[in-house]
Amino acid sequence: MEWQLSRFDELGAARLYRMLALRSAVFVVEQDCAYQDLDGLDLHPQVRHLNLWQGEQLLAGARLLGPGVLAPDQVWIGRVMVAPAQRGRGLARSLMRRAMAEAGRLWPGQPLWLGAQVYVLDFYASLGFVPVGEEYLEDGIPHRRMMFACSA
Repeated sequence: MEWQLSRFDELGAARLYRMLALRSAVFVVEQDCAYQDLDGLDLHPQVRHLNLWQGEQLLAGARLLGPGVLAPDQVWIGRVMVAPAQRGRGLARSLMRRAMAEAGRLWPGQPLWLGAQVYVLDFYASLGFVPVGEEYLEDGIPHRRMMFACSA
């Protein structure tokens, strides 16, 4: 297995296709949410894509949004996904730990934010994230913002 951290234009056509296909399978089809996944944020220079590959098969991935993408002083982790056939192997935890480490390396001392689906709040809490604010609906799914305070 191989971790790859890259900008959008560094992915290559085949890997970009596989990443977008998995995002569509997980977030649009599986969760029954008709939304525009290609939101323009992937192209931002402060965005990185963290993917776990086995050969050319994408096992898991996440999108890291650096300061200035959503807010001047916030780093976000989003589009956290594990391929359905790969679930139950601990890849989500490995992915999040790697994403947190990479975000801390790229943007030291910045708190990390994510919008967690309510059913996985305990998972993110086990990684040190704490709920912030009230529950909200995104695409009809209950979510809650969570934050991880990084040490400088």
